[in-house]
Amino acid sequence: MDFNVKKLASGAGVFFTRAVQFTEEKLGQAEKTELDPHLENLIARADCTKNWTEKILRQTEVLLQPNPIDHTGARIEEFIYDKLEKKLPSRTTNAELLGQYMLDASNEFGQGTPYGSTLVIVGEYQKRLGSAEREFLQTSAATFLTPLRNFLEGDWRTISKERRLLENRRLDLDICKTRLKKAKQAEAKAAAAPDFQETRPRNYVLSASASALLSEEVDKAEHELRVAQTEFDRQAEVTRLLLEGISSTHLNHQRCLQDFAEAQATYYAQCHHYMHELQRELNKCANAVGTSYQSAACPDPVSAAFPSGPLSPGTTAPASSSNKPKTPAMEQTQLPITGTRKAKVLYDYDAHDSTELSLLADELITVYTVPGMDPDWLFGERGNEKGKVPVTYLELLS
Repeated sequence: MDFNVKKLASGAGVFFTRAVQFTEEKLGQAEKTELDPHLENLIARADCTKNWTEKILRQTEVLLQPNPIDHTGARIEEFIYDKLEKKLPSRTTNAELLGQYMLDASNEFGQGTPYGSTLVIVGEYQKRLGSAEREFLQTSAATFLTPLRNFLEGDWRTISKERRLLENRRLDLDICKTRLKKAKQAEAKAAAAPDFQETRPRNYVLSASASALLSEEVDKAEHELRVAQTEFDRQAEVTRLLLEGISSTHLNHQRCLQDFAEAQATYYAQCHHYMHELQRELNKCANAVGTSYQSAACPDPVSAAFPSGPLSPGTTAPASSSNKPKTPAMEQTQLPITGTRKAKVLYDYDAHDSTELSLLADELITVYTVPGMDPDWLFGERGNEKGKVPVTYLELLS
């Protein structure tokens, strides 16, 4: 018990001494040992890495889980499963839930009805979109969020701990320097005092004894300074090695970024594919029930967003639909089309099957009607290539 009390008192004394030294440094009343410039740069780089990693991690979590309430609950659930060392069960996405609602509604209205059959089609594709989203979330969490979180909760904690030790070693070093400086000043002052050897022999004995004590105090202070300097240098080297590992962290996070971008590209490509298929299915469904499905009202989303193909780096997509160019073809689709005519292609179009003709924006093709063909389509020719083309992608020329 006595040992613990002494240890506690000693620790409190060291803490108080360090606090005094730190306060005097802030007030400019004590000298401060400056770190090596290279070490200072490493510390600044590490702090920058930590701060931006936290911001990127938080914003990515918001991107993947936009609802703050759901996001908080999801994080708590992940934390609990991680502590229990159990695999987190996959959650149903909003798109999957919407798709299931549509399928349930189709059963109520009857899948044989036009509305019910449409609900089935859209519901199935919503579930596919939700499944693709769930895969994207899982991949992003494993390849991007987890490495960033591991850095903050693992490597950075170790670095912070060693940096605190380095700061304590520096304070101890400066305390020893101050103590040695004061001891030398006291020794010099005692040496310069008047000599009472002739008038007061007793005082001379006392002065010699005090001088010996002061000299001993100087020697002790010099020894403590050497020990403190050795411990400071050792801790500075350990901290430097850890901070230089930040370069490896950057390389790892760079690979994680590439994996995240690849997961995003895969997810958006799946969504684009599913939406194209959904539009085709809805067109077939509309034609089967004899309704005039206006495909002109729903042009291809990719072609509408990028009229001349994919955007090159440094360009931006239109901010709103009001910025899209007017398409004369939409107005001319209501006019009777007879004979062979030239047409200018407005947007890129990828053929969905062998009966269709792929188009490139701004090219000229020959078009004409075929008896019994859907009014939203024309038959196009380009050299030896022939196939159906959508009217909404064309500007008919006179």
